[in-house]
Amino acid sequence: MFELSQDHEDFRKVVRDFAEKEVAPNIAKWDADAYFPTDLVPKMGDLGLFGLVVPEEYGGSAGEGGGDFTSLCVAIEELGRVDQSIGITLSAGVGLGINPILTFGNDEQKERFLPDLVAGRALAGFGLTEPEAGSDARATRTKAVRDGDEWVISGAKAFITNSGTDITSVVTVTARTGTEDDGTAQISAILVPAGTPGFTVEPAYHKLGWHVSDTHGLTFEGCRVPAGNLLGAEGEGFKQFLKTLDDGRIAISALAVGCAQACLELATDYAKTRTAFGRPIGVNQGIAFQIADLAVMVEGARMLTYKAAWLKDELHAGRRSVKEVKHAAAIAKLYSTEAAVTATRIATQVFGGNGFMEEFPVARFYRDAKILEIGEGTSEVQRMLIARGLGLPQA
Repeated sequence: MFELSQDHEDFRKVVRDFAEKEVAPNIAKWDADAYFPTDLVPKMGDLGLFGLVVPEEYGGSAGEGGGDFTSLCVAIEELGRVDQSIGITLSAGVGLGINPILTFGNDEQKERFLPDLVAGRALAGFGLTEPEAGSDARATRTKAVRDGDEWVISGAKAFITNSGTDITSVVTVTARTGTEDDGTAQISAILVPAGTPGFTVEPAYHKLGWHVSDTHGLTFEGCRVPAGNLLGAEGEGFKQFLKTLDDGRIAISALAVGCAQACLELATDYAKTRTAFGRPIGVNQGIAFQIADLAVMVEGARMLTYKAAWLKDELHAGRRSVKEVKHAAAIAKLYSTEAAVTATRIATQVFGGNGFMEEFPVARFYRDAKILEIGEGTSEVQRMLIARGLGLPQA
């Protein structure tokens, strides 16, 4: 059965120390200013956070054939415990930026992009979602037409993380490149380097939460890239991003655990020190029972998350199946993200009026949590996947 090793726990302490020293003192101002801390990314790279699942030949720390996905989840949880935006910067930087290139790229593509991405000198985005294509990814309208030795890309993407920073080097874009025999769109993935003519990064979104995370819409108008920028085989894009999202769901689950853990700590400390009617509010069962429920949710979310991460690592070792990992990832993502949203509501309620004030971190966690139930597949999609994994009949 799975459990975190002493090495994992020691690594947790290292990342927690980094988060509390480098992120915690600055995050309130960064959030208020919607400022993306570019200088923090190389520091995360120096700590090895972007290279946990990347082989040593590209600057990472993973062994041949696969990395320690559990360590990545530990890092995401600990960053997310201090701030969700910084946590998603790592999660997306690895899961959506590095992972597609590492998994499906050829040697030239890996050698070109991975060393800088692993070192934190660069970030990469993953252009899947569109204004009219979210959960229904086959409705992708972005097109790529082959013209000699080039692909000509036209279309738009929405809500793309790490796509417009000063150090963004490339975005993997899904696009229609033809039609399958059954009449559905043939979807391929193509690497589009930052600064390519015809590739426009739209102004940053004004978001409810994740103010410190970089998120933009992208527009492609006659954007030309070399034919060699095709990621994997033509027509394999749909399978590629489904696999990418499977891994990403476990990472988002880890981010949700960090959010819930922060709420548990904040609410517990506040209930011990805040007094009403001459005694700490934690004396009241109405408060104590809510915090107890919160503790149960945190433990449940953490167990489901690290079981899924362990299965992912076991899959690398050839001891588990893809089906097992997909099922565990959907369960972890569904439970953990919904638990995180509930945790922020409980914590905010414990803080009372102070919880509505931006000077208290629970307000930021409350704003940040909702997207966890949406990104990397909505809660509804996770329920659909879980039902499918149980063998229930499908429409």
